[in-house]
Amino acid sequence: MTRKYAIIIPDGAADEPLEQFADKTVIEAAETPNMDKISTLGRQGLIRTVPEDMEPGSDVAQMSLLGYDPRRYYSGRAPIEAVARNIKLALEDWVFRCNLVTIADDKMADHSAGHITTAEAGNLIKELDEAIGTEQIRFHTGVSYRHLLVFKGLDFDVHTYPPHDHIGAAMDKLLPRGKGADILIDLMARSQQLFAGHDINKVRKDLGENQVSSIWLWGQGRRAQMERFEKRFGIRGAAITAVDLVRGLAKLIGFDLIDVPGATGFIDTNYEGKASAAIEALGEYDIVFVHVEAPDEASHNGNAEMKKKAVELIDERIVGPVFEALQSYENWRILVMPDHPTLTRTGAHSAGAVPFTMAGDNITGILHTTFGETNAAKSGFRINNGFELMEYFLKS
Repeated sequence: MTRKYAIIIPDGAADEPLEQFADKTVIEAAETPNMDKISTLGRQGLIRTVPEDMEPGSDVAQMSLLGYDPRRYYSGRAPIEAVARNIKLALEDWVFRCNLVTIADDKMADHSAGHITTAEAGNLIKELDEAIGTEQIRFHTGVSYRHLLVFKGLDFDVHTYPPHDHIGAAMDKLLPRGKGADILIDLMARSQQLFAGHDINKVRKDLGENQVSSIWLWGQGRRAQMERFEKRFGIRGAAITAVDLVRGLAKLIGFDLIDVPGATGFIDTNYEGKASAAIEALGEYDIVFVHVEAPDEASHNGNAEMKKKAVELIDERIVGPVFEALQSYENWRILVMPDHPTLTRTGAHSAGAVPFTMAGDNITGILHTTFGETNAAKSGFRINNGFELMEYFLKS
Protein backbone atom coordinates (compact mmCIF):
# COMPACT_ATOMS: atom_id res chain seq x y z
CA MET A 1 0.00 0.00 0.00
CA THR A 2 1.29 3.48 -0.91
CA ARG A 3 2.44 5.52 2.05
CA LYS A 4 0.84 8.93 2.61
CA TYR A 5 3.03 11.90 3.50
CA ALA A 6 2.25 15.36 4.86
CA ILE A 7 4.73 18.22 5.26
CA ILE A 8 3.69 21.33 7.18
CA ILE A 9 5.87 24.43 7.04
CA PRO A 10 5.35 27.25 9.59
CA ASP A 11 7.46 29.74 7.62
CA GLY A 12 10.17 31.50 9.62
CA ALA A 13 8.95 30.10 12.95
CA ALA A 14 12.45 29.29 14.22
CA ASP A 15 13.97 32.01 16.38
CA GLU A 16 16.48 32.74 19.13
CA PRO A 17 15.66 32.69 22.88
CA LEU A 18 13.65 35.79 23.82
CA GLU A 19 13.68 37.52 27.17
CA GLN A 20 9.94 38.14 27.05
CA PHE A 21 9.43 34.35 26.90
CA ALA A 22 11.83 33.63 29.79
CA ASP A 23 14.65 32.84 27.36
CA LYS A 24 12.59 30.36 25.39
CA THR A 25 12.23 30.56 21.64
CA VAL A 26 8.83 31.28 20.11
CA ILE A 27 8.25 27.61 19.30
CA GLU A 28 9.23 26.61 22.84
CA ALA A 29 7.00 29.26 24.41
CA ALA A 30 4.00 28.44 22.23
CA GLU A 31 1.36 25.88 23.18
CA THR A 32 1.94 23.20 20.53
CA PRO A 33 0.51 19.90 21.81
CA ASN A 34 0.33 18.38 18.33
CA MET A 35 3.92 19.18 17.32
CA ASP A 36 4.98 17.92 20.77
CA LYS A 37 3.10 14.66 20.22
CA ILE A 38 4.76 14.15 16.84
CA SER A 39 8.14 14.77 18.46
CA THR A 40 7.38 12.43 21.36
CA LEU A 41 6.15 9.61 19.12
CA GLY A 42 8.80 10.08 16.46
CA ARG A 43 11.99 12.09 16.42
CA GLN A 44 13.30 15.61 16.06
CA GLY A 45 16.56 17.17 14.98
CA LEU A 46 18.27 20.19 13.47
CA ILE A 47 18.71 20.94 9.79
CA ARG A 48 20.51 23.65 7.89
CA THR A 49 18.39 24.57 4.88
CA VAL A 50 20.59 27.44 3.62
CA PRO A 51 24.13 26.67 2.39
CA GLU A 52 26.81 28.78 4.07
CA ASP A 53 27.66 30.64 0.86
CA MET A 54 24.04 31.61 0.01
CA GLU A 55 21.65 34.31 1.25
CA PRO A 56 19.09 33.07 3.82
CA GLY A 57 15.99 33.58 1.72
CA SER A 58 12.80 31.53 1.68
CA ASP A 59 13.54 30.65 -1.94
CA VAL A 60 16.79 28.86 -1.11
CA ALA A 61 15.40 27.31 2.10
CA GLN A 62 12.16 26.06 0.53
CA MET A 63 14.08 24.58 -2.39
CA SER A 64 16.28 22.68 0.06
CA LEU A 65 13.46 21.28 2.14
CA LEU A 66 11.68 20.11 -1.02
CA GLY A 67 14.75 18.00 -1.72
CA TYR A 68 16.59 20.11 -4.29
CA ASP A 69 20.17 21.35 -3.93
CA PRO A 70 19.94 25.16 -4.33
CA ARG A 71 23.54 25.30 -5.52
CA ARG A 72 22.40 23.35 -8.57
CA TYR A 73 18.87 24.67 -9.18
CA TYR A 74 18.67 28.22 -7.79
CA SER A 75 18.41 31.05 -10.33
CA GLY A 76 16.85 33.81 -8.20
CA ARG A 77 13.60 34.38 -6.36
CA ALA A 78 11.72 36.37 -9.00
CA PRO A 79 11.99 33.67 -11.71
CA ILE A 80 10.29 31.21 -9.35
CA GLU A 81 7.43 33.63 -8.71
CA ALA A 82 7.12 34.27 -12.45
CA VAL A 83 6.24 30.59 -12.85
CA ALA A 84 3.46 31.01 -10.30
CA ARG A 85 2.12 33.98 -12.26
CA ASN A 86 2.29 32.07 -15.58
CA ILE A 87 4.67 34.69 -16.98
CA LYS A 88 6.53 33.26 -19.95
CA LEU A 89 10.20 34.21 -19.92
CA ALA A 90 12.69 33.91 -22.75
CA LEU A 91 16.10 32.56 -21.79
CA GLU A 92 17.66 36.04 -21.99
CA ASP A 93 14.91 37.85 -20.02
CA TRP A 94 15.51 39.20 -16.53
CA VAL A 95 12.81 39.30 -13.88
CA PHE A 96 12.88 41.19 -10.56
CA ARG A 97 10.66 40.99 -7.52
CA CYS A 98 8.84 44.31 -7.20
CA ASN A 99 7.67 45.09 -3.66
CA LEU A 100 5.44 47.97 -2.72
CA VAL A 101 7.17 49.48 0.31
CA THR A 102 6.90 52.32 2.80
CA ILE A 103 9.88 54.65 3.18
CA ALA A 104 9.98 57.10 6.10
CA ASP A 105 12.78 59.47 7.13
CA ASP A 106 14.89 58.05 4.30
CA LYS A 107 14.74 54.58 5.87
CA MET A 108 13.05 51.31 4.92
CA ALA A 109 10.02 51.45 7.22
CA ASP A 110 7.79 48.63 5.92
CA HIS A 111 8.52 45.96 3.31
CA SER A 112 4.79 45.41 2.67
CA ALA A 113 3.25 48.93 2.72
CA GLY A 114 1.03 47.86 5.59
CA HIS A 115 0.16 44.56 3.88
CA ILE A 116 -1.66 46.49 1.19
CA THR A 117 -4.61 44.69 -0.35
CA THR A 118 -4.26 43.06 -3.74
CA ALA A 119 -7.05 45.27 -5.10
CA GLU A 120 -5.23 48.47 -4.11
CA ALA A 121 -1.88 47.15 -5.24
CA GLY A 122 -3.28 45.97 -8.56
CA ASN A 123 -4.47 49.48 -9.40
CA LEU A 124 -1.06 50.96 -8.54
CA ILE A 125 0.89 48.39 -10.57
CA LYS A 126 -1.46 48.82 -13.55
CA GLU A 127 -1.01 52.60 -13.49
CA LEU A 128 2.74 52.19 -13.11
CA ASP A 129 2.94 49.89 -16.12
CA GLU A 130 0.87 52.32 -18.20
CA ALA A 131 3.01 55.28 -17.14
CA ILE A 132 6.56 53.91 -17.40
CA GLY A 133 6.26 50.46 -18.94
CA THR A 134 7.70 49.87 -22.43
CA GLU A 135 8.21 46.95 -24.77
CA GLN A 136 11.36 46.21 -22.76
CA ILE A 137 9.90 46.88 -19.29
CA ARG A 138 6.70 45.25 -18.05
CA PHE A 139 5.13 45.22 -14.57
CA HIS A 140 3.03 42.23 -13.51
CA THR A 141 0.55 42.24 -10.64
CA GLY A 142 0.95 39.63 -7.90
CA VAL A 143 -0.58 39.33 -4.43
CA SER A 144 -0.68 42.10 -1.80
CA TYR A 145 2.71 43.84 -1.86
CA ARG A 146 4.47 41.18 -3.98
CA HIS A 147 4.79 41.92 -7.72
CA LEU A 148 7.18 41.36 -10.62
CA LEU A 149 9.04 43.40 -13.22
CA VAL A 150 10.31 41.78 -16.44
CA PHE A 151 13.08 43.24 -18.61
CA LYS A 152 13.58 42.20 -22.23
CA GLY A 153 16.73 43.04 -24.18
CA LEU A 154 18.62 44.34 -21.14
CA ASP A 155 21.42 42.76 -19.13
CA PHE A 156 22.22 43.00 -15.43
CA ASP A 157 25.01 42.13 -13.06
CA VAL A 158 23.64 43.77 -9.98
CA HIS A 159 23.46 43.32 -6.22
CA THR A 160 20.09 44.09 -4.62
CA TYR A 161 18.71 43.97 -1.08
CA PRO A 162 15.53 42.20 0.16
CA PRO A 163 13.55 44.90 1.99
CA HIS A 164 12.19 42.59 4.69
CA ASP A 165 15.75 41.94 5.91
CA HIS A 166 16.61 45.64 6.22
CA ILE A 167 13.79 47.30 8.12
CA GLY A 168 15.06 50.56 9.60
CA ALA A 169 18.13 50.72 7.35
CA ALA A 170 19.08 53.93 5.56
CA MET A 171 17.96 53.99 1.94
CA ASP A 172 21.32 55.08 0.57
CA LYS A 173 22.79 51.83 1.97
CA LEU A 174 20.18 49.68 0.21
CA LEU A 175 20.20 50.97 -3.35
CA PRO A 176 21.16 48.47 -6.08
CA ARG A 177 24.83 48.28 -7.06
CA GLY A 178 26.51 47.07 -10.24
CA LYS A 179 25.74 46.83 -13.95
CA GLY A 180 22.21 48.08 -14.62
CA ALA A 181 21.72 49.56 -11.14
CA ASP A 182 21.07 53.01 -12.65
CA ILE A 183 18.04 51.62 -14.52
CA LEU A 184 16.56 50.14 -11.35
CA ILE A 185 17.19 53.28 -9.28
CA ASP A 186 15.55 55.43 -11.95
CA LEU A 187 12.44 53.23 -12.05
CA MET A 188 12.12 53.35 -8.27
CA ALA A 189 12.44 57.13 -8.31
CA ARG A 190 9.78 57.43 -11.01
CA SER A 191 7.43 55.20 -9.03
CA GLN A 192 7.82 57.52 -6.04
CA GLN A 193 6.68 60.44 -8.18
CA LEU A 194 3.62 58.49 -9.33
CA PHE A 195 2.65 57.32 -5.83
CA ALA A 196 3.12 60.68 -4.11
CA GLY A 197 -0.32 62.11 -3.41
CA HIS A 198 -2.10 59.19 -5.09
CA ASP A 199 -5.77 58.77 -4.12
CA ILE A 200 -5.07 55.30 -2.73
CA ASN A 201 -2.41 56.76 -0.46
CA LYS A 202 -4.75 59.54 0.66
CA VAL A 203 -7.31 56.96 1.77
CA ARG A 204 -4.64 54.87 3.49
CA LYS A 205 -3.38 57.95 5.33
CA ASP A 206 -6.91 58.80 6.51
CA LEU A 207 -7.26 55.23 7.78
CA GLY A 208 -3.94 55.40 9.61
CA GLU A 209 -2.38 52.76 7.34
CA ASN A 210 1.12 52.80 5.89
CA GLN A 211 1.28 54.46 2.50
CA VAL A 212 3.01 53.15 -0.63
CA SER A 213 6.15 55.21 -1.08
CA SER A 214 7.96 53.29 -3.80
CA ILE A 215 8.51 50.06 -5.65
CA TRP A 216 11.53 48.08 -4.47
CA LEU A 217 13.38 45.86 -6.95
CA TRP A 218 15.32 42.78 -5.81
CA GLY A 219 15.47 38.97 -6.08
CA GLN A 220 16.47 39.08 -9.75
CA GLY A 221 17.24 36.18 -12.02
CA ARG A 222 16.63 34.42 -15.28
CA ARG A 223 14.23 31.63 -16.16
CA ALA A 224 14.05 28.81 -13.61
CA GLN A 225 14.13 25.10 -14.43
CA MET A 226 13.88 22.12 -12.05
CA GLU A 227 13.52 18.36 -12.27
CA ARG A 228 10.05 16.97 -11.56
CA PHE A 229 9.48 15.56 -8.08
CA GLU A 230 7.65 12.48 -9.36
CA LYS A 231 10.59 11.59 -11.59
CA ARG A 232 13.04 11.92 -8.69
CA PHE A 233 11.04 10.29 -5.91
CA GLY A 234 8.31 8.32 -7.66
CA ILE A 235 5.31 9.92 -5.93
CA ARG A 236 2.71 12.57 -6.83
CA GLY A 237 2.34 15.73 -4.80
CA ALA A 238 0.15 18.75 -4.20
CA ALA A 239 0.89 22.06 -2.49
CA ILE A 240 -1.25 24.46 -0.47
CA THR A 241 0.08 27.98 -0.01
CA ALA A 242 -0.89 31.64 -0.32
CA VAL A 243 2.45 32.97 -1.60
CA ASP A 244 3.78 32.95 -5.14
CA LEU A 245 7.26 31.79 -4.16
CA VAL A 246 5.99 28.42 -2.95
CA ARG A 247 3.41 28.23 -5.74
CA GLY A 248 6.19 28.72 -8.27
CA LEU A 249 8.42 26.07 -6.72
CA ALA A 250 5.50 23.66 -6.61
CA LYS A 251 4.73 24.17 -10.29
CA LEU A 252 8.41 23.83 -11.24
CA ILE A 253 8.62 20.39 -9.60
CA GLY A 254 5.25 19.25 -10.95
CA PHE A 255 3.10 19.53 -7.82
CA ASP A 256 -0.54 20.40 -8.36
CA LEU A 257 -1.69 23.59 -6.63
CA ILE A 258 -4.75 23.60 -4.39
CA ASP A 259 -6.30 27.01 -3.86
CA VAL A 260 -7.94 27.75 -0.52
CA PRO A 261 -10.39 30.68 -0.28
CA GLY A 262 -9.30 33.14 2.39
CA ALA A 263 -5.63 32.11 2.34
CA THR A 264 -3.80 35.42 2.78
CA GLY A 265 -0.16 34.83 3.64
CA PHE A 266 -0.71 36.65 6.96
CA ILE A 267 -1.98 35.76 10.43
CA ASP A 268 -5.60 36.13 9.28
CA THR A 269 -5.23 33.25 6.81
CA ASN A 270 -7.77 30.44 6.55
CA TYR A 271 -6.09 27.78 8.71
CA GLU A 272 -9.12 25.49 8.79
CA GLY A 273 -9.48 25.71 5.02
CA LYS A 274 -5.85 24.72 4.50
CA ALA A 275 -6.25 21.74 6.83
CA SER A 276 -9.46 20.58 5.13
CA ALA A 277 -7.88 20.90 1.70
CA ALA A 278 -4.83 18.93 2.82
CA ILE A 279 -6.93 16.14 4.32
CA GLU A 280 -9.00 15.85 1.15
CA ALA A 281 -5.88 15.91 -1.03
CA LEU A 282 -4.38 12.96 0.86
CA GLY A 283 -7.06 10.81 -0.75
CA GLU A 284 -5.69 11.60 -4.21
CA TYR A 285 -2.00 12.43 -3.77
CA ASP A 286 0.91 10.62 -2.14
CA ILE A 287 2.38 13.75 -0.55
CA VAL A 288 0.77 17.03 0.50
CA PHE A 289 2.83 20.14 1.24
CA VAL A 290 1.17 22.82 3.40
CA HIS A 291 2.91 26.18 3.76
CA VAL A 292 1.86 28.93 6.19
CA GLU A 293 3.50 32.35 5.91
CA ALA A 294 2.12 33.92 9.11
CA PRO A 295 5.06 33.38 11.54
CA ASP A 296 7.51 34.87 9.06
CA GLU A 297 5.44 38.02 8.54
CA ALA A 298 5.04 38.44 12.32
CA SER A 299 8.82 38.21 12.65
CA HIS A 300 9.39 40.88 9.99
CA ASN A 301 7.01 43.09 11.97
CA GLY A 302 9.03 42.46 15.14
CA ASN A 303 5.95 41.09 16.89
CA ALA A 304 6.86 38.07 19.01
CA GLU A 305 3.38 37.69 20.51
CA MET A 306 1.82 37.59 17.04
CA LYS A 307 4.41 35.05 15.96
CA LYS A 308 3.66 32.87 18.99
CA LYS A 309 -0.06 33.09 18.21
CA ALA A 310 0.56 32.12 14.59
CA VAL A 311 2.54 29.04 15.64
CA GLU A 312 -0.25 28.03 18.05
CA LEU A 313 -2.90 28.45 15.35
CA ILE A 314 -0.90 26.33 12.93
CA ASP A 315 -0.51 23.61 15.55
CA GLU A 316 -4.17 23.62 16.58
CA ARG A 317 -5.89 24.13 13.26
CA ILE A 318 -3.55 22.51 10.73
CA VAL A 319 -1.05 20.14 12.35
CA GLY A 320 -3.63 18.56 14.67
CA PRO A 321 -6.34 17.76 12.08
CA VAL A 322 -3.85 16.62 9.41
CA PHE A 323 -1.97 14.45 11.92
CA GLU A 324 -5.21 12.81 13.00
CA ALA A 325 -6.37 12.24 9.42
CA LEU A 326 -3.09 10.64 8.42
CA GLN A 327 -3.49 7.96 11.07
CA SER A 328 -6.52 6.57 9.25
CA TYR A 329 -4.09 5.27 6.59
CA GLU A 330 -2.13 2.07 7.06
CA ASN A 331 1.20 3.70 6.18
CA TRP A 332 1.90 7.37 6.78
CA ARG A 333 4.50 9.95 7.78
CA ILE A 334 4.33 13.59 8.85
CA LEU A 335 7.06 16.26 8.93
CA VAL A 336 6.76 19.69 10.58
CA MET A 337 9.54 22.29 10.28
CA PRO A 338 10.23 25.96 9.60
CA ASP A 339 12.11 26.72 6.39
CA HIS A 340 14.58 29.11 8.06
CA PRO A 341 14.85 31.19 11.23
CA THR A 342 13.42 34.70 11.10
CA LEU A 343 14.62 36.66 14.12
CA THR A 344 11.98 38.80 15.80
CA ARG A 345 14.75 40.92 17.30
CA THR A 346 16.07 42.02 13.90
CA GLY A 347 13.07 41.32 11.68
CA ALA A 348 15.43 39.52 9.29
CA HIS A 349 15.99 36.01 8.00
CA SER A 350 18.88 34.00 9.43
CA ALA A 351 20.91 31.19 7.92
CA GLY A 352 21.01 29.18 11.15
CA ALA A 353 19.77 25.62 11.62
CA VAL A 354 16.06 25.01 12.23
CA PRO A 355 14.35 22.27 14.24
CA PHE A 356 12.29 19.61 12.51
CA THR A 357 10.10 16.83 13.83
CA MET A 358 8.68 13.79 12.09
CA ALA A 359 6.63 10.72 12.97
CA GLY A 360 5.04 7.75 11.24
CA ASP A 361 5.75 4.17 10.35
CA ASN A 362 9.36 3.04 10.95
CA ILE A 363 10.37 6.40 12.46
CA THR A 364 11.77 6.15 15.97
CA GLY A 365 13.81 8.53 18.08
CA ILE A 366 15.94 8.52 21.20
CA LEU A 367 14.82 11.77 22.83
CA HIS A 368 11.05 11.55 23.40
CA THR A 369 10.26 15.10 24.45
CA THR A 370 8.58 18.35 23.39
CA PHE A 371 9.45 20.08 20.14
CA GLY A 372 11.75 23.10 19.94
CA GLU A 373 15.22 24.34 19.13
CA THR A 374 16.81 23.30 22.44
CA ASN A 375 15.51 19.73 22.42
CA ALA A 376 16.20 19.35 18.70
CA ALA A 377 19.85 20.19 19.41
CA LYS A 378 19.94 17.67 22.28
CA SER A 379 18.67 14.91 19.99
CA GLY A 380 22.04 14.62 18.27
CA PHE A 381 20.29 14.25 14.88
CA ARG A 382 21.61 16.91 12.53
CA ILE A 383 21.45 17.29 8.74
CA ASN A 384 23.88 19.84 7.33
CA ASN A 385 22.75 19.62 3.69
CA GLY A 386 19.07 20.52 3.87
CA PHE A 387 18.11 18.94 0.56
CA GLU A 388 19.05 15.50 1.94
CA LEU A 389 16.16 15.51 4.43
CA MET A 390 13.51 14.74 1.79
CA GLU A 391 15.19 11.48 0.79
CA TYR A 392 15.44 10.50 4.47
CA PHE A 393 11.82 11.44 5.20
CA LEU A 394 10.44 9.53 2.23
CA LYS A 395 12.59 6.42 2.17
CA SER A 396 14.57 5.80 5.35
